Amino acid sequence: MKSFLKDQRTTNFLTKFFTYLFLLALSIVILYPILITASSAFKPGNIAAFTLEWSDSWTLDNFARLFNDTLYLDWYRNTLIIAVTTMVFQVAIVTIAGYTYSRYRFKGRKNSLIFFLIIQMVPTMAALTAFYVLAMLLGALDQFWFLTLIYIGGGIPMNIWLMKGYFDTVPRDLDESAKLDGAGHFRIFGQIILPLVRPMIAVQALWAFMGPFGDFLLAKFLLRTPENLTIAVGLQSFIANPQQQKVALFAAGAILAALPICLLFFFLQKNFVSGLTAGGTKG
Repeated sequence: MKSFLKDQRTTNFLTKFFTYLFLLALSIVILYPILITASSAFKPGNIAAFTLEWSDSWTLDNFARLFNDTLYLDWYRNTLIIAVTTMVFQVAIVTIAGYTYSRYRFKGRKNSLIFFLIIQMVPTMAALTAFYVLAMLLGALDQFWFLTLIYIGGGIPMNIWLMKGYFDTVPRDLDESAKLDGAGHFRIFGQIILPLVRPMIAVQALWAFMGPFGDFLLAKFLLRTPENLTIAVGLQSFIANPQQQKVALFAAGAILAALPICLLFFFLQKNFVSGLTAGGTKG
């Protein structure tokens, strides 16, 4: 018995040790690029490469140059408009569609869900030519609304599956009880079911908001004039020329670009754990 308890304590110790070791290594991998970016953003003058050095004096000149000498504020505004619009419409569509697929049975339901999976398998790179031709036909090159529609539509197929899976975890007995009390479909959805799926709605909102901030390929392909660029494309222009790289400006812009995402994350973080774990439930 004592030998068994000793072996169990040893196993528990080793499990915790390697778990914390893995978390420590993962933290280093995540924090190291952030520290490099932060140290580069506050260094005086132009620097040729990203380095992690804290010996130099810190300065806010890079941020001042970013606002006064570049179009960064225009890029920031453009990205915020696209991100907020994408988040609002995508979350609304995905939430309503997920509820419909979870609670109702209709013709073509199964086939449409399979179709969503097939669409999701097509990489964005393969559709670039189609997007460009469509933008030419609609006169939508260098237009925010066309890029926003692509972001909204691109996130719908897979997110409908995730939202449906979360709705499936909500007991149907709640629907039946509400119907017995005289509640209609819209009241059941808005007052009873919707508050219970707020965790997944929060997750969907964060994903939709982050997309335009991180996407480079589509924005680079469809936007033309410097004033209409998004943050990702605009920042890339700082380091595109190997002979005139503006690493400090790039780092300063990257830090500021992360602020809206961080603020939204901290505002919604209490919902994330349950939202991510329950959303994968098979329906």
